[in-house]
Amino acid sequence: MLGLGGCIDYELRLSSSTLEKLVAEYEIRDGELDLSAPVTDERNLIISVLAHMKRGAGGEYYAASLETLRGFAARFPKRISLGGTSVRAGLAMSRLGVPCMLHLVSLNDHVRHLLPPSCDYISSARADTLYPHMVVQYDQGTRVQMDDIDMRAPFPNRLIYVNDPANASLEVSDQLGFLLRDAGIFLISGFNTMQDHDLLDERLATLRTHMRHLPSGALVYYEDAAFHLPSFRSRVRNALLEIINIYGMNEEEMQAEVGRSVDLLSALDVEQALHSLQTRVPGPTLVLHTKYWSLALGQGAPDYVEALKDGIAVASTRYCYGDDYTDEQYKFTGTLPIRPEAQAFATELEERMGSVVHCVPGLQLDDVARPTTIGLGDSFVGGFLAALVRRRTASWT
Repeated sequence: MLGLGGCIDYELRLSSSTLEKLVAEYEIRDGELDLSAPVTDERNLIISVLAHMKRGAGGEYYAASLETLRGFAARFPKRISLGGTSVRAGLAMSRLGVPCMLHLVSLNDHVRHLLPPSCDYISSARADTLYPHMVVQYDQGTRVQMDDIDMRAPFPNRLIYVNDPANASLEVSDQLGFLLRDAGIFLISGFNTMQDHDLLDERLATLRTHMRHLPSGALVYYEDAAFHLPSFRSRVRNALLEIINIYGMNEEEMQAEVGRSVDLLSALDVEQALHSLQTRVPGPTLVLHTKYWSLALGQGAPDYVEALKDGIAVASTRYCYGDDYTDEQYKFTGTLPIRPEAQAFATELEERMGSVVHCVPGLQLDDVARPTTIGLGDSFVGGFLAALVRRRTASWT
């Protein structure tokens, strides 16, 4: 069972020429580029995009106007796809032959058309809605040169801008508890888009009530996200900590949690960050997935090594080939060499921290001309959970 929200994504790939025209049109200067600029109009949206491109950074942010997002999206070629952690994880599982049940909060013809038959769903929506999330991806080396702005993106990455009342409400279906009775694995995600404190607490309480129907031995995986209101992260964590088995996050969410940047190839720096995380997230096994490596931390860490490998394989294949990769491309990606710097890091980290951590280095993907940077963490979660489903199925037979 995968929940709680889902959406339609407008996937945009930026072009230097259009961005340079917009910089000139809005008279944007280099000194205005601010990672924390609120997205109140199209000018500030462009400032946010450029500030992140300059650093090769990604993130997810609330936009004050859906029309601003639609207008910006109209300036670039777009691809319509399904989004949301639970939905993209379900799509990845479907590619691996593992069926799932999704909990959705919005429905429309795009969802009905794009979901494969192996992804069944329930929905709390009472009518069709369309609140597309604008997902901006840019390639390494993308240059913007206009007036006093002259920069190249040091890394490929993606940005997500959202104005989505359905996911901000995140209404829980009355059917959830009944369906959880047969769920061996339950994925929780989606609270990051909520905007109202009282409504958030109400949804968390409702979710906990439904989760009482989970069978004994069910595994609960909570995937962190970029919270539009950062203070909500701890509210969600504190409400769920005692009833989850795995707490997952990517490098951006880890750095937001510890409150500083972390050198992902420094074993000492990551070790210190992990110790800090453990004080905030005691109990569950931590799963951290990054562009260089993925790891499990905690007493249950040895149980998830193969799942980490499968998560990396699925995310890496998506990075190389996008949504429409073939089985042959998936198999080929799994044969790629390990990143040597990631292998050295993994070895040193395990030596420093002992058996409490298991780290799997990522694959060598540097020669990909036009990588897909959207949905990589979601695909990792799908590959990870599919491996756990297959292991449980094998143990039953």
